[in-house]
Amino acid sequence: MDRTNAHYFVNLKTMKLINTLLCCTLLCSTFVFAQEDSDLRNFHKEEADPAYPYVVVDKSKQKRSAAYKVRNSSFFTTQVNVDAAGNNIIGDAGNEPSLAIDPTNPDRIVIGWRQFDDIASSFRQAGYGFSLDGGQTFTFPGVLDPGVFRSDPVLDFDSDGNFYYNSLKDTFECDVYAIQNGGVVWGAPVPARGGDKQWMRVDRSGSSGDTHNYSYWNVSFTTCAPGAFTRSTDEGASFENCTNIPNDPFWGTLAVDANGDLYTVGRLGSNVIQVAKSTTAKDAGAAVTWDQVSTVNLEGALTAGAVVNPSGLLGQAWIDTDNSTGPGSGNVYVLASVIRTTGPADAGDVMFSRSTDGGNTFEPAVRINQDNVGNDAIQWFGTMSVAPNGRIDVIWLDTRDATNTVDSVLYYRFSEDQGTTWSDEEVLSNSFDPTVGYPIQMKMGDYFDMKSDNNFAHIAWANTLNGGQDVYYTRISPSILAAEDISETITGAIISPNPIDANSVISFSGPLTGKTTVSVYDVLGKKVNVLYDDIAAGPQRIKWIGTNASAEKLTDGVYFITIENGSNQTVLKAIVQ
Repeated sequence: MDRTNAHYFVNLKTMKLINTLLCCTLLCSTFVFAQEDSDLRNFHKEEADPAYPYVVVDKSKQKRSAAYKVRNSSFFTTQVNVDAAGNNIIGDAGNEPSLAIDPTNPDRIVIGWRQFDDIASSFRQAGYGFSLDGGQTFTFPGVLDPGVFRSDPVLDFDSDGNFYYNSLKDTFECDVYAIQNGGVVWGAPVPARGGDKQWMRVDRSGSSGDTHNYSYWNVSFTTCAPGAFTRSTDEGASFENCTNIPNDPFWGTLAVDANGDLYTVGRLGSNVIQVAKSTTAKDAGAAVTWDQVSTVNLEGALTAGAVVNPSGLLGQAWIDTDNSTGPGSGNVYVLASVIRTTGPADAGDVMFSRSTDGGNTFEPAVRINQDNVGNDAIQWFGTMSVAPNGRIDVIWLDTRDATNTVDSVLYYRFSEDQGTTWSDEEVLSNSFDPTVGYPIQMKMGDYFDMKSDNNFAHIAWANTLNGGQDVYYTRISPSILAAEDISETITGAIISPNPIDANSVISFSGPLTGKTTVSVYDVLGKKVNVLYDDIAAGPQRIKWIGTNASAEKLTDGVYFITIENGSNQTVLKAIVQ
């Protein structure tokens, strides 16, 4: 480390100590105990600091290290913000990630985050990366709008696999970018009203509101007072004038049920979480009205300024719906990391509540984390998503084993009976210090993101396991975690020779039950051939000479071969030349 860097890190350590002391003396008294809405609303805002203007960083001069990754039978984790060779970039930072998964081709994944090119500056941009092999590897092309301050990335997708990226500027105006051609290149930004701590949800219900794009934000920093909500009814080509959500909730998310009805959740008074429902938002020709407003008692409050994330949130409120045809159809679920105000005092618990009557009333809250009640551990960044089959997935960061009060581990649980019972806790990471590598801002962002399909839970999150703040993708297989016998796996997958020639053979082995599908995709995620679609028990050898479904030779380039059997999947990279 040169003297400049050493001086910076000494200053950073001092800043961290000062900030922690300030949090304990000021934030804890102001935000944790008083929990005044006005204080919290104005505590958090994303704006450029004139002391840290945009400076072009020569990334070729930044040092590299091996990217962090983990693979096992039930989940894998891949670093997203890597260079072209797949290496970690030392000296930059990424946090506050969000992701979108193509439902027509789940191997196609996009993640966005706050990109800091240099941790010596708080200037941030709209970073993004994509994967075409189901998250096994990621490409990081750069940022959406080089040199423009951007924050609070929120990504979502529609039923056709189109991607949307909502990005906040330092004027508190938001833009929405879209990929609507099945590729990986974002279109031009579309103004989308906005304000600080916005969240976005795209309707993929198949109702009259399908493809509608909704967002809401903190009214204290709105660009269109007094409103803090907007929608697009033309697939993100334009956004309507702002309107209000009753009582102006903040720090929350949105959900759309199977009927196309829209739900929002957010904080109100000291211990109040509000859910608002609109049955008219799906009707393009009608005004958005809120015909039902209810409250949820999570036995605590959304807050900010905790020691694990001094300048950020403990977490935001999550809402999702059961859009399956099963016994939980129509259920509404709310989850958040809260500081407990009911029962034993606790600095942070992940609390969950269920509604079985369309969000009109909510049942008593359930504590998701299983550590001892009332201890000093902090469960933060609690995040929830619901799969199309009704499975509920939950993750959070947990300090229960920390010796320094902040070291955190990523945990996971799921429920397949509408939140009545939950799987055992699963540890998904090693312990890490979230205060390492602050890019001037004293936080690791304000949220993680998760999307669920029937086979997997997909997580976009940040950690410091590589010595700095970096962005990661984790894919969890709940069915494997729940199974007593996990022997049904794909093993020994290989293609040889590679590059492809007239003698190339794809080999793999079971034992496997059910249908196995072997497909070929190009780099844009388009399926170009299906090589096998049948029962495959024991060793398999499939000849492929680099042709498409019409037996025509493919153009030269990189292709991905997927071998899928139920929730098991292996991806091979093939070169055609």
